[in-house]
Amino acid sequence: MTQTEHPAVELSGLTKRFGGVTAVSDLDLTVRPGELISILGASGSGKTTLLRLVAGFETPTTGSIRLHGREVASLSPAEREIGMVFQNYALFPHLSVRRNIEYGLRMRGWDRQRRAERVTELLARMRLEKLGDRLPRQLSGGQQQRVAIARALAYSPRLVLMDEPLGALDKALKENLLAEIRRVHREFGTTILYVTHDREEAMSLSDRVAIMRDTRLVCCTPVRELYLDPPNGYVASFFSQANVIPLGGEPAALVGHGPTGAEVALGGRKHTFPSPARAGSPGAGDPGLALAIRPGQVRAAAADGDLPLAGTVSDLVFLGDTVHLRVTVPGLATPVSALTPADSARGMAVGDEVTLGLPPEHLRLLPEHP
Repeated sequence: MTQTEHPAVELSGLTKRFGGVTAVSDLDLTVRPGELISILGASGSGKTTLLRLVAGFETPTTGSIRLHGREVASLSPAEREIGMVFQNYALFPHLSVRRNIEYGLRMRGWDRQRRAERVTELLARMRLEKLGDRLPRQLSGGQQQRVAIARALAYSPRLVLMDEPLGALDKALKENLLAEIRRVHREFGTTILYVTHDREEAMSLSDRVAIMRDTRLVCCTPVRELYLDPPNGYVASFFSQANVIPLGGEPAALVGHGPTGAEVALGGRKHTFPSPARAGSPGAGDPGLALAIRPGQVRAAAADGDLPLAGTVSDLVFLGDTVHLRVTVPGLATPVSALTPADSARGMAVGDEVTLGLPPEHLRLLPEHP
């Protein structure tokens, strides 16, 4: 973004309440032109309300919404010049593919020749050339979604909002359409806000991922950084699917910290980690801190140098080359997951006592909550 170029989206202090219920709380977010940002969160976190506020379907209780430098909080959806793609496609059932794509252009007063040229271009770019005269009911789900995307892009909006657009599709079709959305984003250079609850969708599409929790924006971070260097235990668990082990006494405790870092005791062994921004008092333990490690980094059996974690196998799923273990550990509210090579778990069964290995180089000491 150049010094003279406005952000595509600039949200400041955005709050939405429905009576006594808060749906979005004091949210700040800046989106650069041409970015694709996924908004990821559990059900009820506020992500769809956020999209509806940007689209103009809801009015903020407080706060500012600026699109390309213009305050739009009081403008109608039509005045905001935004393309929308919905989960249920929202195609006109009585109109052909061609006329569905053309509809917004007709409403904006484009002449017939210009409309025809634009629709022909979009049919080609979305690989729908042979389907222009079909009705929506004559199309597959993936074809209907491509029509919905073409319609959203028809008048070249600078911002497109997508609300769970692939939520109802099967895995193979979803993968094909994710590739299609990536291609469209590259070719058109359109700014996209993409709401999803699917972590893999967000990872495969996004320049950055905005994570919402309980109506608040937790972070908005590039995908690779978010996965490899999560800011706290909640993000590590939600986005990286990491195991999060609070330092509350058993089985893990913070025993001290100083200039060299924070010393943690786990399974009868101690290790010093770089101190996070927030650390507890020496010897007191700190329920605000946690260790995080991804399942693929946990060993099915502790090796020399690992921090050991003893427990009972509560679930075992054979996945071919790998086995997914879930191990119940005394003192932890949730089982520890390990995704380990099948050979290393040979002979294991539910109910077995095991000692997992947590390599210190893969453990991260983080604030437990945002």
